[in-house]
Amino acid sequence: MRLTVLGGCGAWPTAVQACSGYLVEHSGFRLLIDPGYATLPRLLEHSTVDAVDAVLISHGHPDHCADLNPLLRARGLSDTPPAALPVYAPHGAADAVLALDKPSMLAGAYHLREFRPGDRFGIGPFRTDTWLLPHFVPNAGIRLTTPEAVLAYTGDTGSSPDILRLAQGADLLLSEATYIHEVPTADAPYLLTARLAGQYADRAGAAGLMLTHLWPGTDPKAAQETAAEAFRHPIRVATPGLVTDLASS
Repeated sequence: MRLTVLGGCGAWPTAVQACSGYLVEHSGFRLLIDPGYATLPRLLEHSTVDAVDAVLISHGHPDHCADLNPLLRARGLSDTPPAALPVYAPHGAADAVLALDKPSMLAGAYHLREFRPGDRFGIGPFRTDTWLLPHFVPNAGIRLTTPEAVLAYTGDTGSSPDILRLAQGADLLLSEATYIHEVPTADAPYLLTARLAGQYADRAGAAGLMLTHLWPGTDPKAAQETAAEAFRHPIRVATPGLVTDLASS
């Protein structure tokens, strides 16, 4: 399983960093997870739009799904449109971005497959397990399993014992880490820190940790060092173009 980071910035993109977006590949299948703001240009550095086989969205905030619109436009309005793109999303999560165009314009460009966080289903070669994790809107924690590797992704979430189930023994925990040390009180139930991400990765027995969704302007080195206080295995910070090959030991 190969993970390519398209972006890892929380809330809005910066001049050098797109928002959440990840391309996961296995056995020739390309799964795009969370096409947030500014991720489409980064995707085009690695893939053509018609080579994407499916999209999986963790939740409906635009920094996780806004670039679904230009992706569907690029596919549906081309001279030779590819087959409808399967789009997996929690119920209602894609409604706002899909409403940006009149329904008939992109009707043939996608096939929406809604699920409830907690469901298990297949996407190409991936077994996909999901958990409902606490956020401002319904958010699906995602665990992708192949015979060779396991990738666990939190989406955006506050503290929850289900993070340990999500990440148990994963080859990589891709964890939201909006803040470094402490989440402001009003956001505390709905977001994580680098410190908490490190603690969860350690308690879950994950082999590696990648921090993502850092607040714009956050020092990635400081986030990495803070997570390392609890987690002694490899830690990376999601930056565009970062490629990680996962394989169980």
